Order: sequence, then structure tokens, then C-alpha cells
Amino acid sequence: MAGERKIFQVSEITRQIRQVLEGSFGQVWIEGEISNLRRPASGHYYFTLKDATAQIAAVLFRGSQRELRFEPRDGMLVRAQGNISVYERDGRYQILIRQMEEGGKGALQARFEALKETLRLEGLFEESRKRSLPLLPQHVGIVTSPTGAAIRDILNVIGRRFPNLHVVLAPVKVQGPGAAAEIAAAIDLLNARGGLDVMIVGRGGGSLEDLWCFNEEAVARAISRSRLPVISAVGHEIDFTIADFVADVRAATPSAAAELVVGRKEEFEERVAGLRVALSRGLRERVLTLRNRLLAARASPVLREPAEVVRQQMQRVDSLSLRMQHAMTEAVAEGQSRLRDLNLRRVHRLRIAQQRCTQDVRRLDAQIRALSPLAVLERGYSVTTDAQRKVITDVRQLKAGDRLRTRLAAGTIESTVVRTERDAP
Repeated sequence: MAGERKIFQVSEITRQIRQVLEGSFGQVWIEGEISNLRRPASGHYYFTLKDATAQIAAVLFRGSQRELRFEPRDGMLVRAQGNISVYERDGRYQILIRQMEEGGKGALQARFEALKETLRLEGLFEESRKRSLPLLPQHVGIVTSPTGAAIRDILNVIGRRFPNLHVVLAPVKVQGPGAAAEIAAAIDLLNARGGLDVMIVGRGGGSLEDLWCFNEEAVARAISRSRLPVISAVGHEIDFTIADFVADVRAATPSAAAELVVGRKEEFEERVAGLRVALSRGLRERVLTLRNRLLAARASPVLREPAEVVRQQMQRVDSLSLRMQHAMTEAVAEGQSRLRDLNLRRVHRLRIAQQRCTQDVRRLDAQIRALSPLAVLERGYSVTTDAQRKVITDVRQLKAGDRLRTRLAAGTIESTVVRTERDAP
């Protein structure tokens, strides 16, 4: 039907756009600076490739990383080859990278990392050396280009929030040859001038080359020796420079730096009003507390009848004294009773021990008597020894004429051997 409208679903039009892009470009080479680099647990790289005026989303899947000869980092200039496509869920075009190599400005990134490590080791990035910003600064120094967007943004925020703030501008070049030396000299100049409360150093966004003067050692050293607190406001939120790491505070943008320096007038007024209410409430509560304490003191018996309090304490002392005497009497009686019990038990144990000893002595005496040689003799046996008192047990020990001594149960016989005779086997 003529004039009938064709209505696409979002997914349909997005898919068609994807087909057009993929069919129109095919494989392309792109050079740009890596920023916002992310690598989740999947191992894929997600980042943005950008130049001075534009940017494109980029994906380097894990399977395409086999030929990668370096570790991608934010700020690195690279050349990437891949296909232009569309991520349909977000409606965002992107490049699916097949291979990637370092760009011609890799030396700048290497210099950046080397200087950053040197200054880190010297302690210039330590949080302990960073100073807090003043709460209500009256005089602010600014080191930036007098014609750039940064100074306009800063002054716009200050004009809206705190129009009577005193601003001192130290105009400098913010890119190109000689810029770093100018910035360092301006920082020193504002410190020498005196009368300032805080300093903003920065410029608007740009490429790695544009921002390079803020990566120079001269600027870093000047910021580190500044007596004034320094806010670094270089580039956009995704840009990081050496100046950011050395400064006391990093602001994402020049406008954000101005907002850090001067809070809204309304915020201060609200804060003062809140403090006034809190102070009034606190005073009322303190007065009420003191009043209640005074009323309680007036009702106290101590103040009404102090003599009665003394009498009660005296009575309490007497009561405690009687209780102590009674306790001592009971303790003595209990001790004497326990002592008598101990003596009775000791006497009883001694008697039992004596009886057991008597029985043991009698039993041992009987055993000794039973084992004595004399007991054997009393049963009619005798013991015969020769002149050397050697016991004779065999007649072959004797010969005629030997003298013998025979011990009986009662008495001893001495004899001489006349003849020996051995029993037949």
C-alpha cells in the first residue's frame, strides 16, 4: 500500500548497520592510543583507541593474542589490524582486532614508565608527603595557557561559586618545545610570590604528545618542592601524567580542580546553618543536664540533713564491727574443733601403724627362724668341717688322721679320721 511506513525493530536496524559496516570496510589498519584498558577473567582485552579528536572501541580476543609481542598498557600508541563491526547489545561500533603492534611513539611511553619508576623509588608519590587542600582558600594560583579551554573552565566555575576569590594566573605554554621549562618556572614563581593558598597546574585533553610536557622531570620536581598544595588537572578523566602522581591532589579535569578549590556558597551556608543548629541543641541539652543535676543535688539527703547521714554511717560502722567480731569467734571455734579432730585421727593412725609393725616383726622373725641353719640342726642333722672350717660333703675330701669338727644342735664334737668308707652306688 502506497505511503505505508516501514517500522524496524531496534535489533533489525542495528543488524543492518552492522552488515553495512562490515561489508564496507573489511579489514583495516588503525593507529591510536590505548586508554581505559580492561582485561577480565576471560583473558580478552577491551579498550579504546583514540587520537586528538575521536575514539573507537576495540576488542582483542584471547585467541588473537598468540602473535602479540608486548603487554598493552594505557597511553601506549599502537597499530591494530582488524574488522569494523557493531556490538548489537549496546548499539556501538568497534574494531575486532586480529593483530596489533607498537606504534611509532612507543619510545615516549617507555620514557614515561622509566621516569615514573624513578620518581616512585624516590618516594615522590608517597601519600605521606601529600598535603590537604585548604577549606576556604582566598587566593588561588593557576599555571596554564591564558588562551586555552582550561582557564575558561576554571574561571567559569570560580565565578559561579565564589566570585570574590582572588586568582593569580601564571601564563605558560602547555605543549611543544620549552613548555615543561615554562611550567616548572611558573610553579617556582608562584611559590616565591607568596600570599597564595593553593595552586592548580594543568590543561585540557589531548594526545600523549600534547600532554607530554606534564610528563617531564622538571615539572615533577617543581611540583614536589612546592610549598603550596598543588592540584594537577591535566587532560580528561582517562588521562594520567607524571604530574598527577606527584601532585597533592589529582583532578579529573580543570573544571573538577576548580570545584575542589571552591565549594558552593550554598554548601557552606548549609554547613554553617547545620553547625548553628547543632550548637544550639547542644547548649540546650547541656543546660538541661546541669539543671537536672542541681535539682537532684537539692533533693539529696546529704544536703538536706548532713547530721543524719553521719549517724547512719556510724551505725553502719558499728554493725560491721559486730559482724566482724562474731565472724572471728566462729572462726576460732571452728579452728579448735578441726584441731581436735586432727589429733584424734593422728592417734588412731599411730595405733593402727604400731599393730601392723608388731605383726610384721613377728612374721619376719618366724621366716628368719625357719630359714636359719640352727633350725635344721634341731631336727637331728649336723655339720662337719675340717681344720680349715671347710664343710665336708664327700668322704673323698678326707684321709686318715684328718681332724674334724662336728656341730650339733647343742654342742660340738672334735674327732680324728681313722678310716673312710664310701657308700656303694
